[in-house]
Amino acid sequence: MQTRVLVALLCSCAATTAAVAETILVEDQVKLRDSAVDTPKRGVTMTQVEARFGAPATRHEAVGAPPITRWDYPSFSVFFEHDRVIHAVATPGSTEQAGSSSKSAS
Repeated sequence: MQTRVLVALLCSCAATTAAVAETILVEDQVKLRDSAVDTPKRGVTMTQVEARFGAPATRHEAVGAPPITRWDYPSFSVFFEHDRVIHAVATPGSTEQAGSSSKSAS
């Protein structure tokens, strides 16, 4: 029984990491829409993110253990564990800014 639950959990996690979607509100209902925002892929280093997208608009200090850091760009935010991307999310209004990147650091 535990093996089936573990397999089901792993399969659902694998399926969710491949999807890129944007959360929108339609008639007071939360919906997901595919996002056209180009974001860094999981496992990419901080150096590679900065080389491709430029300096982030905001760099937040690392918190917790392991250290989790967030960088904010105009159209998305990137979350790092140590120096590797663990997640990137499109931010509200980012469909209008898709493809743009900030070249200034805070």
